[in-house]
Amino acid sequence: MVIALAQLMVVLDATIVNIALPSAQEDLGISDGNRQWVITAYTLAFGGLLLLGGRIADLVGRKRTFVIGLVGFAAASALGGAATTAGMLFGARALQGVFAAVLAPSALSLLTTTFSDPKERGKAFGIYGALAGSGSAIGFIVGGLLTEYLDWRWCLYVNVPIAVIAVIGALALLHDSPTHEGARLDVPGAVLGCGGLVALVYGFAEAEPRGWTDPLVLGLFAGGIALLTAFVWWQTRAPVPLLPLHIVKDRSRAGCFLTMALAVIGMFGLFLFLTYYLQVILDYSPVLTGLAFLPLTAAIIIGSTQIAARLMNRVAPRLLMAPGALLAAVGMVLLTRLTVDSSYSGDILPALILLGLGMGLIFMPVFATATAGVAPQDSGVTSATVNTAQQVGGSIGTALLNTIATTSSTAWIAAHLTDPAQRELVTKQGIVHGYTVAIWWAAAIMLLAGVVAALMVTAKAPRHGTPHQEQLAERAV
Repeated sequence: MVIALAQLMVVLDATIVNIALPSAQEDLGISDGNRQWVITAYTLAFGGLLLLGGRIADLVGRKRTFVIGLVGFAAASALGGAATTAGMLFGARALQGVFAAVLAPSALSLLTTTFSDPKERGKAFGIYGALAGSGSAIGFIVGGLLTEYLDWRWCLYVNVPIAVIAVIGALALLHDSPTHEGARLDVPGAVLGCGGLVALVYGFAEAEPRGWTDPLVLGLFAGGIALLTAFVWWQTRAPVPLLPLHIVKDRSRAGCFLTMALAVIGMFGLFLFLTYYLQVILDYSPVLTGLAFLPLTAAIIIGSTQIAARLMNRVAPRLLMAPGALLAAVGMVLLTRLTVDSSYSGDILPALILLGLGMGLIFMPVFATATAGVAPQDSGVTSATVNTAQQVGGSIGTALLNTIATTSSTAWIAAHLTDPAQRELVTKQGIVHGYTVAIWWAAAIMLLAGVVAALMVTAKAPRHGTPHQEQLAERAV
């Protein structure tokens, strides 16, 4: 629960400020062009520095890194809550991302090394996967409540008490692993890998306001790909590589990373559209919008802890992940029928339940399978790679699907606006049309995640008892 609490805080912060953003923008005088930096500063630092954070966890010690990450994250959150200028808020959000990049890999690697018994491991990863998958939706609920009844600043201050509880729990309950003598930090690898990821995430963030063909966006993509290519080349020659390539060369593990990235691309884009659909088209309040996501959160938790965790020791991971992706895709297809007059109970609720159950079936086996059987000294960087897939996928999904939605809406409105008296109705219809086009893309990407899981994740179901533990020990040695 201590580890899951820390993970919840990290995932929560990717979305909790979304609903608070209009209030913060007005309060601090942030321009429309710069408001995206409240979101992007966090995801940019988080996604870009995760690999480095994972390796630091392996070198310094996971418990120590976990506590440092919690304390730093709480301090950055307090600074953001007290922000008096736009620059101060952007800086605090970036600092949150830096400490989240240290905290998230150490949390997952602690989970990996603490629970080795297959049955206990299934329960632990069920809880972890549920919170990792539903944290974004919980962020909308908490963000709505805090913004409406307290103040937008509490969307940042709320992390302080959570971190205090987690630090006390960590000091009392968690056990550190021994650090490895002679281990060194791969500085060139860190510069190339983190630089490449930051360039890519920044490129996707700028694609939304600037367009995909903007010279800056194209330059960032080209630079990111060049840096990541150089990173892969260097990892084959580095004496102590930042990301040992044998981690990615494992077919099942690579399949898990790719499945996670594709599933999150679809899911994060959908969160964005539904938030705006409920508030702009159906006129929901921030609190009501947050509560509308509650069935999705509940479905993810049920799918992860009650279905996936119970079946994980009996069936191969892909037999959970591929049907999960199919369920989620069906939920998304249901949402393509949205109109300006759609009802929540008839049109949105069934789709959210299917989507939640599907995501629960994906997240839990992905986390458990990707980190299974990894040598202890590599567990931090493996955990960081799973988190990187999640963060980069989220950034890509938001930018890619939002651009598709905006372009489709603009074209539809231009083609159908013949009577100026009907401008408001046609504009709303055009916006919803853009959402449905983007959701079709999201459904297709989710199906692709299912295909990847079915074809690439060849790991078998773990066996009960000591043979599996002996196998883990042998692989660790």
